[in-house]
Amino acid sequence: MQYSRNQQHYEPSTVPHNQPFDLDIFLKNLPNLPGVYRMFDADNHVLYVGKAVNLKRRVSSYFQKNDLSPRIRLMVKQIHHIETTVTRNEAEALILENNFIKALSPKYNILFRDDKSYPYLMLSGHEFPQMAYYRGTLKKPNQYFGPYPNGYAVRDSIQILQKVFKLRTCEDSVFEHRDRACLLYQIKRCSGPCVGHISAEDYRADVNQAAAFLSGKTGELLQTLHHKMNQAAAALRFEEAARCRDQIQALGLMQSQQFIDSKNPNNPNDIDLLALAVSDGLVCIHWVSIRGGRHVGDKSFFPDIKDDPEPNSQDYAEAFVAQHYLGKAKPDIIISNFSLPEALQAALNSEHGKQIQFVNKTIGERKVWLKMAEQNARIAIEQRRLQQSSQEHRINELARILRMDSDGLNRLECFDISHTQGEATIASCVVYDEHNIRPDQYRRYNITTAKPGDDYAAMREVLTRRYGKMQEAEANGESVKWPDAVLIDGGKGQIGVAVGVWEELGLQIPLVGIAKGPERKAGMEELILPFSGETFRLPPNSPALHLLQTVRDESHRFAITGHRKKRDKARVTSSLNDIEGIGPKRKKALLTRFGGLRGIAAASKEDLAQVEGISMALAQKIYDHLH
Repeated sequence: MQYSRNQQHYEPSTVPHNQPFDLDIFLKNLPNLPGVYRMFDADNHVLYVGKAVNLKRRVSSYFQKNDLSPRIRLMVKQIHHIETTVTRNEAEALILENNFIKALSPKYNILFRDDKSYPYLMLSGHEFPQMAYYRGTLKKPNQYFGPYPNGYAVRDSIQILQKVFKLRTCEDSVFEHRDRACLLYQIKRCSGPCVGHISAEDYRADVNQAAAFLSGKTGELLQTLHHKMNQAAAALRFEEAARCRDQIQALGLMQSQQFIDSKNPNNPNDIDLLALAVSDGLVCIHWVSIRGGRHVGDKSFFPDIKDDPEPNSQDYAEAFVAQHYLGKAKPDIIISNFSLPEALQAALNSEHGKQIQFVNKTIGERKVWLKMAEQNARIAIEQRRLQQSSQEHRINELARILRMDSDGLNRLECFDISHTQGEATIASCVVYDEHNIRPDQYRRYNITTAKPGDDYAAMREVLTRRYGKMQEAEANGESVKWPDAVLIDGGKGQIGVAVGVWEELGLQIPLVGIAKGPERKAGMEELILPFSGETFRLPPNSPALHLLQTVRDESHRFAITGHRKKRDKARVTSSLNDIEGIGPKRKKALLTRFGGLRGIAAASKEDLAQVEGISMALAQKIYDHLH
């Protein structure tokens, strides 16, 4: 374990996996310094990542206390070895801990689902900037506003800005190749910069006004518009004055719907409200996002760990704030119904570049807003509880129908095949586990051995590949999570194929076929249980049928979206492959430049000839082929 106060990086202390780990010696030699520790099991899987002001005192406490929670006691029994990383202070430890948690997803850490990049509204850096929904790394020279809690909030803002400022939303490949204005121009949602209906200077002024609105400078913007309206009216430019009047009215309406902070009416801050609620073992943090004085949305978060009978609310609050803000955009003010340790505040401030106001005792309007957020958190917990109860009822009913113990039926996997007359065949596998659909565990399979249109062979391939590989992994000592039942979207033919695969692999997992009813009518599905020889229908109001329909429909959706992507990509490739002189390199250059076959088809011969490797003669050949 090496450490220097002058170093700007961290060097972890590690123990080679094939060497014995002496816990007593390790604890005895831990330093009394801040840092991060990582606990591993015998298979070298990370169990837990934590930070400490004093590594020696904190790590040793796990092996000295008798009042550990059941979850932590279970974790301690599995610890095989521990690694540590010394940092300069607790704030650095917090940042490093958060990075490790995101990278390693430890089993026993408090993890909040939906820990992903949040959407932004982007104004691009072009001569005529595009207004667009954006998710990902923020890049210059584009301007970004947010983050927003979800995509709906971003698209709602885009619709508002289209009405008021008429900024373009089209992709560059469309913008650069239009010879007449699109429908958005006709319905007065775009000013038509693509065909010169507005000058670059006037368009830039609209962009600046939109940016001012998104930054919360609504008062200044309204004053400017009033001034422009009066000037235009005085000069008898009545159309321009009417346009300013309409913008003022639209902005006034939106301003009346906004989240107004009377403490800063002329310069509203970016504010986040965080309300934590705990009830009967369920924990929720409700996040309300205020950007530029405007309420852009809210969202409820639930931690991933469910087996802690007495959750420590402060631990959950700190975990959420670290995961939600470290390494991401931050507001100017965070109002919460819990306090945050000074080290976490310091870490957030160091990344933000200025002091964030952390408020947990407030009065007036802000107190009312916080109470509303707390109420939303409690409502979300009650809804989650009802949802869990409903899902438990459904799984219990399905277990009864399958003659299984309800405790033994948790994980379902469902398969479907999708293609268009044999083209671009895709198989999907969706997973339902722990009373929830699990998109992170979905899988798509490109069907390679079956003849086009042979659904039976495609089903045989996907089942053999999935469960054959799982058997191989288990034989090699790897941990494998088998389903408790497998659902097949299809009739007796598909279920017969599945039975054959089960016999080849020696599987004992229950199989359920879900055949579409007459005229594919929902509620008339026929269930096939091959191992008991039963074929029957459930009542349309059966909870078990509702569960099977949910999983089956999700499998179908996942298969068909994958198929369409594969088919469209294949058609683009096929169309370009038919052109003599277009090889992989030129094809890639064309797709990169124009974004797809539609963009290439919309391009002129001169535009095509500007692509590297495309001569005017070849551009003419491409143009003629696509028109």
